[in-house]
Amino acid sequence: MDKINMLAQILQDSRNAVFFGGAGVSTESGVPDFRSESGLYAAQEKYGYTPEEMLNRSFFRRRRELFFQYYKENLVHLDVKPNAAHEALAWLEANGPLKAIVTQNVDGLHQAAGSRNVIELHGGNARHYCMSCGLTQDLTYVLDAANCDGFVPKCPKPDCGGIVRPDVVLYEEALDEGVIEAALAAIEAADTLIIGGTSLVVYPAAAMIHHFRGKQIVLINKSSTGHEGRANLVINDSIGKVLGEVVRLL
Repeated sequence: MDKINMLAQILQDSRNAVFFGGAGVSTESGVPDFRSESGLYAAQEKYGYTPEEMLNRSFFRRRRELFFQYYKENLVHLDVKPNAAHEALAWLEANGPLKAIVTQNVDGLHQAAGSRNVIELHGGNARHYCMSCGLTQDLTYVLDAANCDGFVPKCPKPDCGGIVRPDVVLYEEALDEGVIEAALAAIEAADTLIIGGTSLVVYPAAAMIHHFRGKQIVLINKSSTGHEGRANLVINDSIGKVLGEVVRLL
């Protein structure tokens, strides 16, 4: 039995599967991975800093103009669409054993594909809020230059004028406790954990997989992650291709 058929069989036998995914799920939609070598080089060439430096809470406080310039030019992708992986996962939730998606991505492509139980560990850039009064805004508001002082979006309330920031978790910021609890509860209840499109190097998110107590761990990634020893099945291929083929078999 080849690996695609093995994965299809695992999902057929599963009653509570959870998908844990990272940047590799969205790169197949054309969303660049800012942690890649090319992403690091491009950022340093244009902005003079690495993405990790600019997406840091301390940097946000010191250099808000540059933070928002980088954010708007590199982390907002209005033209991208869900790919075969997003669509397959949405199908598995609607028609199969998938109970939850735990994602490190902030692009909202899982929801755009139709997935409903999506746990966003690092928040989502569709949502923004005023740091002074808490008023929420959508992405279109912060992209409209009329609502910004340079690149920095400002609250529209005349008695406020606070900075409107993305509802995402920056480096040096803690993950939301409620989100952590929801992710751990889903992983601990699962009988199958599919890990896809992540190198499992971003903590504390990557440590969550150690809470899995079920039967099957499936690892889908184009390159080695160093965690292959924990997996029952390892597939080094495009996650969209793999999950698309699995859905066709089910």
